[in-house]
Amino acid sequence: MSRIAITGATGLIGSALASSLEDDGHTVHAISRSPDAAGADGIVWDPLEGKIDASDLEGVDAVVHLAGEPIGDSRWTDETKRRIRRSRELGTALIAETLANLDQPPSVLVSGSAVGIYGDRGDEVLAEDASLGDDFVAEVCKVWESAADPARRAGIRVVHPRTGVVIAPDGPLLDKLELPFKLGVGGKVGSGRQYVPWVSLEDEVRALRFVIDHDLEGPVNIAGPVPVTNAQMTKALGKVLRRPTVLPIPVFAIRLMYGEMGVSLATVSQRVVADKLQEAGFEFRHRTIEEALRVALERPAAA
Repeated sequence: MSRIAITGATGLIGSALASSLEDDGHTVHAISRSPDAAGADGIVWDPLEGKIDASDLEGVDAVVHLAGEPIGDSRWTDETKRRIRRSRELGTALIAETLANLDQPPSVLVSGSAVGIYGDRGDEVLAEDASLGDDFVAEVCKVWESAADPARRAGIRVVHPRTGVVIAPDGPLLDKLELPFKLGVGGKVGSGRQYVPWVSLEDEVRALRFVIDHDLEGPVNIAGPVPVTNAQMTKALGKVLRRPTVLPIPVFAIRLMYGEMGVSLATVSQRVVADKLQEAGFEFRHRTIEEALRVALERPAAA
């Protein structure tokens, strides 16, 4: 069995990944700023202050780095944007530099990223070799990925899972959409033609475990195998919840409620395909957005 260290182990994806690994007998070391959250097998760090005890990471088999300031939790002020970028840059650099200097480094660093790196691309199909965007989220993702270079230069296999929107009861999509849809006021945003790169939480965890165990490196898209537009997603969510979806949501309303953050996350179009994963043999368990929504909405949210 393996020893795997995870930053962001108390978050949506990290906690699900930790549980999956522990269920299969692996030892998980949660890397956290809080000793209580880290637990008995955990590792305490302070990414902004550049503090971590390197000896705690000696001999681990893999490190999964998911920590970072949430992008979609609040309006983007200049200070919020600075925190978002700084948390990813400094945290990733600290992990990568620490691993690069170990006597017994891990064989792989799975260092998080997101499909936002591609920017707003209309209906262009985006595999891992697509060019990168230049908006705020894209620039953050570029910094996020490049900060892992010290580990790469040290010969550690580095994977960047470019994750789409995770479909889960507590996920970034359903926590904002479920209530208005249940009230019958849900609908497509704007034209509804923008593509939404989605993935079920279960497949996200399975994909992360896959890249740990298989010889993949560099960027790896994690997005469901059947891309959908916002209008198609809206129709599927209405069907699952048995609610009408006839009221479109104007972009100006999103801007009033959430500012630049809301407009950016709700209207950009990213038709992402997971070519590298599937070519390596990964098979998605939830192949359509409707399947993913049904599974998420049938399960109770975390307490």
